[in-house]
Amino acid sequence: MTSPTALQHGQYYHIYNRGNNREDIFFEDRNYDYFLRLYAKYVVPAAYTYAYCLLRNHFHVLVRIKTPVEHDTIPRISELLRTKRPSQQFGNLFNAYTKAMNKIYERTGSLFENPSGRVPVASESHLVHLVAYIHQNPERHGLVEDFRMWAHSSYRALVSQGPTHLERDEVLAWFQDLAVFEDAHRRPVAEAQIARLVPGDVEQQYP
Repeated sequence: MTSPTALQHGQYYHIYNRGNNREDIFFEDRNYDYFLRLYAKYVVPAAYTYAYCLLRNHFHVLVRIKTPVEHDTIPRISELLRTKRPSQQFGNLFNAYTKAMNKIYERTGSLFENPSGRVPVASESHLVHLVAYIHQNPERHGLVEDFRMWAHSSYRALVSQGPTHLERDEVLAWFQDLAVFEDAHRRPVAEAQIARLVPGDVEQQYP
């Protein structure tokens, strides 16, 4: 992975990372849930999340980094976030998760590649295609026959009415409504449409 630029407030990003040496980062089902709990603790206060997918050895998230004004809606952590680089919240997530996995599985050393990948997303058209692409990953990698069956992505939360940390209303508005959202996901995303947002050298190295 090339050296990423610093995360900017108010910018949308496709952020992804994988296991060091392409190894697994999720070893059993409970690990996925634990990662999401840490994500809610460290990243949700600093970024709006629109889509995610966690796979055995890598993950994808689509986020927008909150501005200082948006931090003010959470007074308890507003000043703390204002004094930190946005990327530090992701670093805290990776460090906390790695520490827990090392303890549970009696391993040592880093778990994630450093640095993680991050690509700014500038247009709503790209956001729409990227959401579908992220959700279709489990099927693309042969983990399930139908990506909608994969339990560790945001797809189910976005088509439900349950409570969520996701910006569900905004995502569905990008697609016009839920019916269009579901229809768009039935068609494979043409990777040429989002090639810059999904670096081929990263994707091709995953099993």
